[in-house]
Order: sequence, then C-alpha cells, then structure tokens
Amino acid sequence: MLTFKYTAYRNDNGETVSAQVQADSPASAAKLLSAQGLFPVSIENVETAGLAGKLGLNSRVSAKDKVIFTRQLSTLINAGLPLSQSLRTVQDQISNDRLKTVIASVLSSVEAGTALSKAFSEHPKIFNHIYISLVAAGEASGSLDKALARIADQQEKDAAIVSKIRSALTYPVIVLVIILAVLIFMLTTVLPQVGQLFTDLRQTLPLPTQILLAMSNFIINFWWLVLIIVGGGTYALILWIRTASGRSVIDQIKLQAPVFGRLYRKVYMARFARTLGTLMNSGVPVLEGLRIVHDSIGNVHVEAALNRAIDGVRGGKALSGMLVDESSFLPLVGQMIRIGEQSGAIDQMLEKVAVYYEDEVDEEVTNLSTTIEPILMVVLGLIVGGVILAVLLPVYSLVGSGAITTTH
Repeated sequence: MLTFKYTAYRNDNGETVSAQVQADSPASAAKLLSAQGLFPVSIENVETAGLAGKLGLNSRVSAKDKVIFTRQLSTLINAGLPLSQSLRTVQDQISNDRLKTVIASVLSSVEAGTALSKAFSEHPKIFNHIYISLVAAGEASGSLDKALARIADQQEKDAAIVSKIRSALTYPVIVLVIILAVLIFMLTTVLPQVGQLFTDLRQTLPLPTQILLAMSNFIINFWWLVLIIVGGGTYALILWIRTASGRSVIDQIKLQAPVFGRLYRKVYMARFARTLGTLMNSGVPVLEGLRIVHDSIGNVHVEAALNRAIDGVRGGKALSGMLVDESSFLPLVGQMIRIGEQSGAIDQMLEKVAVYYEDEVDEEVTNLSTTIEPILMVVLGLIVGGVILAVLLPVYSLVGSGAITTTH
C-alpha cells in the first residue's frame, strides 16, 4: 500500500479537506475519496514527492535511463504480464527520481483507462513524438512489446551517434582551451616583463610587441571588463543561435564545414533512415512517418528539404524522386529508397541505409582526430610562436644594439 496526500472538496458543503489516504494507486485513492463523499483536487504520492524534494525532481532523465525503462517494459509485456503490473514492476527498479515520478503518473493514467501512448504524451519533455507514435502503432497492431523493443533499439542508436559526435569534439575543444591558456599566460606574465625592461632602458619596442603589450595591459587592468565582454558576447550569441536566422546560419555551417560537414551530413542521413525505417516497420504510414521524422532531424535545411519531399509525396510523387533532387540529402538515400519502392520493402532499404551511414560515422570519428590533429598543431604553433617571436625579437634587438651587455 502507498500513502497519498490529497486535497479534496466535500460534496455537501464545499469545504476543503487536506489529509492522507492509503491505496494501491492514485486511481484507487480517488475511488476511496469519492466513496467518502469527497471530490479530489490533487493526489500526490508522499514518498515519491518527499524523495523528489530531497534529491531534486528536476534531475535529468538520460537516454540510458529511458533505454533501460523501455527495454524492461518490453520484456515484461512480452513475458505476458499485464501492462499495469509491468509498469509498476519497472517503476520499482528505476533509480532516476524524475523518471520514477513520471512513470507513477503514467501508471495512474493507465489504471484510469487511458491508452499508454496517451499517458506518455502527457510528458512530452521525457517522451518525444517518435516514442509516442511508435507506442501508438504498437497498441494499434497488438504488438506493443515489439514496438517498445524497436524504440529501445532506436534510442540506443541515437545515443551512440550523439556520444560519437561528442567524442569527436572533445579533442579540438581541449586543444583550443590549451591554446587560450598559453596565450593568456604569455600576455599577462611574460610580455609585461619585456615591456618593463624596454621602459627601464628607454628603448622603443617593435610594433608587433607594442600591439601585444597593449592587449596585455588591457587584460591586466580591465580584466573585469574582459569578463563582461566575453560573458555578454556569449550570452548574445546563444540568444542569436536560438533565433530562426541564427539557427539557419549555424545549421548551414554544420553542413558545409571543411572537416565536420561530411560527418554531420552522414549523421543526419543515418538519423533520417533509422527513424523512418523504424516507424514504417511499426506500421506508421509514410506521410505520417515523414512528418514525425521532420521534427527529429535537428537541421533546418534538411528539414526544409524534407518538407518539400512531403509535399511531393502528398501530391503523388515518389519519395525517392523528391530526395534525389535535394542537395541536403546524400545521393545514396534516394537511390536505396527507389530500390525499396520497386521491391515493396522501403523499410528494409532504410535499415540498410541507416547501418551504412552509422558505419560511416564510426569511420569519420575514427579518422577525425588524425585529420584535425595536424591542423590544431599548426594553429597552436602559429599563435604561440607568434607571441614568443614578439617577446624574443625585442630582446635580441637590445643585445644587438648593445643596450644589454653581458659580463664574463
């Protein structure tokens, strides 16, 4: 039995009552209150609410958490357990407090007679449109366990791609941070000493050194202003990226960047093929699947191309013909879909496309460090070498002019 805290109105006089009741679920608690002549306004699990308050209900639900939940739920349903019992069993095994609370709400809705897909749709921040559509398709076809297994597979593939992208970006970010740290150290520690030496000897610094020394003095004397400029600029950039024009520019850069462009294109193709193939394999119609996939691509230019393809398919044109003409889609996608259209197995062709581009992403990530490393080393060498040159040239000029003498 669970303990629920409730707020309710009395049917006879409208008085508000707040107390606790023990029941198996929120739905059972509501029935008990109704039998007592109470009209419940809110019913909250005391243990879950208290735990969420202590540990933070806003804790993030990771992709791994959702994969584990989905996989366990699929296994239990496949084993023949009723949906409510399966949800309750999985809920007891969940360690993420936010997800545990969400599943408690889903369980309450299901026990009240709501379809599982509808119950999931009440939590859009946890369960996206693809997740809900696949669950709905599984309910309609009577194969909910298989639909949940496909969802888990889809989530694992998506999480793997995101992880690979992050791994590919980690090394460049670390090198850039090192470059910035070395540059700040040279400007704020070494260069001021050279400037002071020239001031004491009443010598004129070379122009490059004067420019760097001016930057050094500005950073040292107005570091707070530098922080404000950097922080304000970063905040403004984030706001701009969130606008339609900003996102369009960033997404275009992703597609055309010299090194990362190929990687991002293959990621988008793998995501498109994997998601649409999973939806179609679950019985979702092509147009509905394309509309769902449109919301999951993550690039406005690819989404715009997909919109044009959707309009063409709605007008009776073949999907393959629409995609072949789109520069945002790699040629292989349209060609493989055309084979699927001719053989009546588009979902199988999309699966092959997804596997192919996922393997390509693996190879791109593997080769990325080899490609970027020499470029970053050259950039690091030019920046640090330039600063060192600006420091050493004045010193050598002093020695050459006799301003500094050495004794033996």
